[in-house]
Amino acid sequence: HLQERTDVQNIDMMNLSGFCRNCLSRWLREAADDLGDSIDQDTAKERVYGMPYGEWKDKYQTEATPEQLAAMKEGPQH
Repeated sequence: HLQERTDVQNIDMMNLSGFCRNCLSRWLREAADDLGDSIDQDTAKERVYGMPYGEWKDKYQTEATPEQLAAMKEGPQH
């Protein structure tokens, strides 16, 4: 679902839920490690983003607004 919702920015996910795609990729890597199926962080990000992370950022990530940055500073993080 998140691979299709490229309009949803990570900072908005952080502000609304306290986690983002990067968090999901880290949790995926940690779960794989726990199950004995080690993957590196780049592979985990590619599975979450549906493409290499740098490519996704270049295509879809927008500059954070002052409002988004302020909300992130104020809100709880995972």
